[in-house]
Amino acid sequence: MSYQATIIISSLIFSAFFSGMEIAFISSNKIQLEIEKKQKGFLSRLLKKITQNPSKFIATMLIGNNIALVIYGLYMGDFLINLFSTLIPTKYPIIDYFLVELNLFTQTIFSSIVILITAEFLPKVFFQIYSNTLVKLFAFPAYFFYVIFSFLSSFVIKISDFVLKKYLSTSKDNIKSVFSKVDLENYINEQMENVDENDQIDNEIVIFQNALEFSEVRAKEVMVPRTELSSIEIHDSINNLSDLFTRTGHSKIIVYKNTIDDILGYVHAFDLFKNPKSIKSIMMPVKFVPETMLAKDVLNFLTKKRRSLAVVLDEYGGTSGILTIEDIVEELFGEIEDEHDTADLIEQVLENNTFLFSARLEVDYVNENYKLQLPTSENYETIGGLIVFNTETIPSKKESIKIGDFEFIVEKVSNTKIELVTLKIISN
Repeated sequence: MSYQATIIISSLIFSAFFSGMEIAFISSNKIQLEIEKKQKGFLSRLLKKITQNPSKFIATMLIGNNIALVIYGLYMGDFLINLFSTLIPTKYPIIDYFLVELNLFTQTIFSSIVILITAEFLPKVFFQIYSNTLVKLFAFPAYFFYVIFSFLSSFVIKISDFVLKKYLSTSKDNIKSVFSKVDLENYINEQMENVDENDQIDNEIVIFQNALEFSEVRAKEVMVPRTELSSIEIHDSINNLSDLFTRTGHSKIIVYKNTIDDILGYVHAFDLFKNPKSIKSIMMPVKFVPETMLAKDVLNFLTKKRRSLAVVLDEYGGTSGILTIEDIVEELFGEIEDEHDTADLIEQVLENNTFLFSARLEVDYVNENYKLQLPTSENYETIGGLIVFNTETIPSKKESIKIGDFEFIVEKVSNTKIELVTLKIISN
């Protein structure tokens, strides 16, 4: 009995190993594996050998798993027969019926439950969660079986390739190492999680992360809002335009007719050296884009039109803000200081669970850097937007607003926007 039990347990362990390594290899981050393979050492050489032919590796794991299951079935059957004979007769006729009349059925059900739990479900879940780590950890035994079953796995692959080509008119099953966006995203997220709060993140990692998120960024998220625009009416004087350039320090001034919702173009500070007679004579045309348009599409649009600035329109056709190529590039390469970035955004930790924030800080940024869980939505991007979205109005100075587990106290506000708030976490 002990001999049978040893073989059964061993076959279950081998089956768990083979099925686990199969799913671990499929679920592993291919970029991280490639990086490991480029390193020097015994482990990297093993990884190169077992991953150079993915189809053969998977076939090897399947063959090993099937052999383990066959051995398990043979010995488990004898084990259950002996076990059932010792239990008969029981106090319950229904149990005796299953153990005698439906002996094979009972064996099948019992054996299947054991193999599914111990050698299929649990190991596959575990190996999938820690796929890259376990592929490296069990690289040596995997390579051992890779060599042992090499002839058999090659034979199986040749047969499958013949069947695919002969009867299904498809090419042979060759799996190539192709890195997907998901692989890159998972790898970068792992790197970000392993970085301590006080450590500086490599610029390359930041750029890759920004590039992955760039495809989902919309014009509304990167534009300069209308409340921060410097603008002038088209019929205004050149002297007033010059004063506006001097007062704001901006290099570009938006030109409108009657209201800011009717933008005609913009003027550049350099054009003042031409001694213009009117604003219209030096005005440059602008392009218009909806605020829901993807930033990457705006970039392509401005590049094709050879323009550097676009006016972002809201759903009603009014001016929502402006967007420059520089603003879009910042999403990829980080902040580039310009005339709209001269005012430093305030972010201070006053005490435990209390913060002082500029209302222009993005909600996602605050959540990530201060480990908060401020509610997010497509309807707003900033803390100020969060407050206005919930209050449906611009609150007064020192007004307190409770949103979920957070209390916002408005410290500074103008007629058009919230500028500074105190954030407190409400204890439950």
